Amino acid sequence: MPTIEDLAERVERLVLRHEELKRTNVLLEQQVQALTQERDSLRSRLGAARARIDVLLERLPADSGTPGAA
Repeated sequence: MPTIEDLAERVERLVLRHEELKRTNVLLEQQVQALTQERDSLRSRLGAARARIDVLLERLPADSGTPGAA
């Protein structure tokens, strides 16, 4: 049967592990937030690029893709 000292030591280790996991969790949450912001920024840039491409495609002559059209 474990002694009180053994149990106290295990509790101390569990408390330290819990604190370590809390710190790790905070860091991971910060990384998720940063990556979410980066993803949103990239999506926005992609949308803007697509819009610019659509405008350029609309400006092309309608028959420019037809072979033999001059």
